[in-house]
Amino acid sequence: MAGRLDPENTQAMRQSLHHLVAKAPWSDEILLDEMRNHVLPAMQKQGPVVAWIVDDTGFPKKGKHSVGVTRQYCGQVGKQDNCRVAVSLSVATWSSSLPIAYRLYLPKEWAENAERREKTEVPEEVEFQTKPDIALDQIRAAVAAEVARGVVLADAAYGTNTEFRDGLTELGLPYVVGVQSSMTVWESGKQPLPAKPRGKIGRPPRLLQRSTGHQPVSVKQVAMSLPSMAFKEITWREGTDRKLRSCFAAVRVRAAHRDYEKAEPHAEEWLLIEWPRGEAEPTKYWMSTLPVDTTCKALIKIAKHRWIIERDYLELKQELGLGHFEGRNWRGFHHHATLCVAAYGFLVAERNRFSPSARVGHLGFVVPGPAPDFRPRGSLGPHRAA
Repeated sequence: MAGRLDPENTQAMRQSLHHLVAKAPWSDEILLDEMRNHVLPAMQKQGPVVAWIVDDTGFPKKGKHSVGVTRQYCGQVGKQDNCRVAVSLSVATWSSSLPIAYRLYLPKEWAENAERREKTEVPEEVEFQTKPDIALDQIRAAVAAEVARGVVLADAAYGTNTEFRDGLTELGLPYVVGVQSSMTVWESGKQPLPAKPRGKIGRPPRLLQRSTGHQPVSVKQVAMSLPSMAFKEITWREGTDRKLRSCFAAVRVRAAHRDYEKAEPHAEEWLLIEWPRGEAEPTKYWMSTLPVDTTCKALIKIAKHRWIIERDYLELKQELGLGHFEGRNWRGFHHHATLCVAAYGFLVAERNRFSPSARVGHLGFVVPGPAPDFRPRGSLGPHRAA
């Protein structure tokens, strides 16, 4: 990049670019807002926004001095490993998606360590937040910015969190979120017992009750109790080499989490269950506040639309260097990611200049090469053997 920008002063330009990423005091939020305002209209020319997708992505990292690095689950390697994790919010149409918010998850051992914070220049206002809390803040900011709304999609790491789901409902946003098989619910037609009768003295009881014979059940128990005819084989989209299909059932339930501390039961919502043929038990569960007249196929289509951001992160990491940041500080990490996302936004906008059918094949874009005598930093001279 430095060689293309200033072939005569490549080293000085390289230092300037390094400063731009690692130290310069520009705002990630403002740049991402400007990028979104430029790219989203181009996406909407091909179709409306249908989803807001919450996700996190991990970056394997050795050592312990880079901001946010600790041993935690890393999706890139599929296990616990030394890494850092960032939470993102993306907007998606049926054909495109775009990250619009991105923030490092700062583990508690980092957030509460003053020496580590100082060395990596973590801003004073940054406190420990869970990943669902970070995601909710990103969603609230998108609502405040009047971003075109969609159904919120998230995996079970977020969907199992009751405060996260309640926060979405308070914002007026419908959701389809993954949940764990152990989540407890009241089956269709059931709910907690009403409050105790009023006594002769004191305030009237108002909290809901349970009894030994009246308890909620896990979503797995709900699924296993359904008759086989409740599961239908449904195709939700065309894959690269075959139609994607599986067996699903959808029933109405009420979440049961701590409802004995409430005066009113949770509202009914959808429980979507996937039980592929040949499996001994269901493999995935989702809870959804989409309307009661939503068809099972529509539930499945939107629940499965989370796949679209896998392409985003694949391209961001493999083509645009999202995981290549080598610095240690907070600002540099976010500046690097913001510039990568802005570059990706440009590519998304360019793609949406063409109809989906026209995107197959070469579109005729030409990438200019560097100056003829440019040699990358650290490369061997002409007199050295390759």
